[in-house]
Amino acid sequence: MPALSPLAPAAFPDLPRIDGLRIAAGAAGVRYPGRTDVMLAVLDPGTTLAGTFTRSATRSAAVRDCEAKIGADIDGPAVILVNSGNSNAFTGRAGDEAVARLCAAAARATGAREERVLTASTGVIGERLPDERIAAVLDDLAGALAPAALDAAARAIMTTDTFPKGAGRLVEIDGRAVSIAGIAKGSGMIAPDMATMLVYVFTDAEVARPLLQEMLSDLTDRTFNCITVDGDTSTSDTLLLAATGRSAAITRRGGPFEDALHAVMLDLAHQVVRDGEGATKFVEVAVTGADSDADARKVASAIANSPLVKTAIAGEDPNWGRIVMAVGKSGAAADRDRLSIRFGDIPVARDGWVAPGYREADGAAYMRGQELTIGVDLGLGSGVATMWTCDLTHAYIDINADYRS
Repeated sequence: MPALSPLAPAAFPDLPRIDGLRIAAGAAGVRYPGRTDVMLAVLDPGTTLAGTFTRSATRSAAVRDCEAKIGADIDGPAVILVNSGNSNAFTGRAGDEAVARLCAAAARATGAREERVLTASTGVIGERLPDERIAAVLDDLAGALAPAALDAAARAIMTTDTFPKGAGRLVEIDGRAVSIAGIAKGSGMIAPDMATMLVYVFTDAEVARPLLQEMLSDLTDRTFNCITVDGDTSTSDTLLLAATGRSAAITRRGGPFEDALHAVMLDLAHQVVRDGEGATKFVEVAVTGADSDADARKVASAIANSPLVKTAIAGEDPNWGRIVMAVGKSGAAADRDRLSIRFGDIPVARDGWVAPGYREADGAAYMRGQELTIGVDLGLGSGVATMWTCDLTHAYIDINADYRS
């Protein structure tokens, strides 16, 4: 495993308990003997589920199965089964059959219906999933289900991650405490094209499925769809949100519940960037003054995904010319003589030229920090967008050149 990211949090957070959720994790030897690599979650009857999934044309068998099931109105408990070590992607009919066998095995172990079992797999692409190893531990996992095991579950879904990712919030709704807790995995093959990783968020709120899906889709666009590590979209991206209905009812958009859900999702999204393969810098790209929000998004994406920008950041080089390049290639409307750039609070370029009083030494000193902001104002309109990314170091090459070994 890679060394712990220098941007990692001090410890896994103390997450609130979700009434109606039980979870367990264990080792099935999917790829590495003795490594915790399977997560089983069982949610009480009445739980509503929402999800977003990768748009990849080569998405995995598990993703396709989840897409077919996520909108079903079926009674009984819901089950989420996740493995790391093998993505079961590009495995043809064998992959579909493996998913079917795992759903049947999980249903037998938990008493759920197969139609309420959702699976996900992450890891190497193009190799047969040894689903029999996962099925062999399901009875033990079902017997070990407990209300508080999210830290172990977060570790079970890791691949090249250097730390488990979790976030939670408590909020009061109509005098009742509502809990939200989530876990995620993601480190490489991260680009904004839905959820960009595996994410599982749980709440004990009562939320009808159409409203839950509407919230999730909108908040995904403002969180997980605003991060990038390397510009590559995974075959296995899955984001599930489960509401067990054991606490206060949420009947409309907005308000403290949605604010808290947004905070959990953004926290998890930021943690993925902080664990970007080989990352040493966490970078916010804030674009303002665009002709439209869509144009601002184009510019932010062009900067955040540029290997030249990201390697300059890794080398602590305040090469603002590379940012000018990224703006120009983005396809968004831009005017050289209205463009302004800043590093943090330092004006770097203004009105199409270097800012008066800017000193290269000031830019270089700023780049030595771990938390950076690149600000770009196009001077054309009111369009805004923010994305989060990391630097691109030689460690990224080391990790990915050796990934299958």
